[in-house]
Amino acid sequence: MSAVLLDIHGLRQSFPRAGGGELLVLDGVDLELMQGQIVGLLGRTGSGKSTLLRLIAGLSHPSDGTITYLGQPVVAPAPGIAMVFQSFALFPWLTVLENVQLGLEALRLPEAEIRKRALAAIDLIGLDGYESAYPRELSGGMRQRVGFARALVVHPNILLMDEPFSALDVLTAETLRTDFLELWGEGKLPIKGVILVTHNIEEAVLMCDRVLLFSTNPGRIIREISVDLKQPRNRLDPQFHDLVEKVYVALTAHTPTSPRIGTAAGTVATSIKTILPRVSANLLSGLLETLAGAPYNGKADLPVLSDELHMEADELFPVADALQMLRLAEIEGGDINLTEAGKQFVDAAMDDRKRLFQRQLLSYVPLAAHIRRVLQERANHVAPKSRFFDELEDHMSTEDAEETLRSVTAWGRYAEAFAYDDHSQTFSLENPT
Repeated sequence: MSAVLLDIHGLRQSFPRAGGGELLVLDGVDLELMQGQIVGLLGRTGSGKSTLLRLIAGLSHPSDGTITYLGQPVVAPAPGIAMVFQSFALFPWLTVLENVQLGLEALRLPEAEIRKRALAAIDLIGLDGYESAYPRELSGGMRQRVGFARALVVHPNILLMDEPFSALDVLTAETLRTDFLELWGEGKLPIKGVILVTHNIEEAVLMCDRVLLFSTNPGRIIREISVDLKQPRNRLDPQFHDLVEKVYVALTAHTPTSPRIGTAAGTVATSIKTILPRVSANLLSGLLETLAGAPYNGKADLPVLSDELHMEADELFPVADALQMLRLAEIEGGDINLTEAGKQFVDAAMDDRKRLFQRQLLSYVPLAAHIRRVLQERANHVAPKSRFFDELEDHMSTEDAEETLRSVTAWGRYAEAFAYDDHSQTFSLENPT
């Protein structure tokens, strides 16, 4: 039996709202990391994955539940847990060697031991010869390698990776993933287990032994998918494709028990409390036209569409969500299909498109209908942004309220349902009838 490195039970994390009450970010999370495993945390933006990593690292404390590392509760940063960040997080005034040495200096090791281990880590991740270089002299991929070296030099048992490849171009990310998996498979890395946060479904299937799927707002583990393929894995392998498809279906079939919209067919009912995806009308139009054209002809497999459009799932899902909310498309079983309204939109001229979009917007997005109704009822047909922002903030975070208002403003402008003046921060009706 493999040893249990990390055991999380009943984890809950909430934050106080500005107007009272609490914002629940994580709820009832149970997770176990065994020695020799790479476990992926996969979910949309806002599902609490990065918050969970911070809790595991001991950088913040949960509202409820337990985190146990090698049988001991995590109440502060644990010496055997290290993290690699998305943003490199290097000190620009320090050389590569000095950046890597930082973690060891905090351990108060002898100077000779610090230098020896830092040089070994730099050599391990393929940057031998760059010890005296500064971050500004390095490419993005090289800077992230320094981030890996800095985490590995302390010889941690657990490595936490928070979207470590997402800030890199496609080829650099692929090279770094391959190198990491090769070192891991050969047992050259001084770590016993890995937790990887990602929003890239193919990356999760490529790297992980188990993938935990998170719901959004609050974050809960809705499903665990085992990846039993041998390393190195081949993206062209039908079994690999089947697993990717399985993850897409699971993520799109789950209906959140929150104000966010669901994505299973027939479950897109929304309210004023619904957090709207941040998607422009141009993106909505573009995806509709793509779906209507060859080779899709109104229906597409989401993994195939993501690959063809070079869009990661976290980029594609919000657009698909918005189309389904507006009843311009439906999502079912990992596929997206145009509705009759969606087909009419694609075939329509510009003015007719706007009229159709306005009809869908006011019929199926309650916040848009609410804003228009308030404007119609006021004698001057004007209302401040704060009128609606304060209402939203009672049900969601300040950031989500801001994003939701940005989305409904963009859709309302495109549909000519109402206007918005950013200078005065007011909504108005150009045509109140």
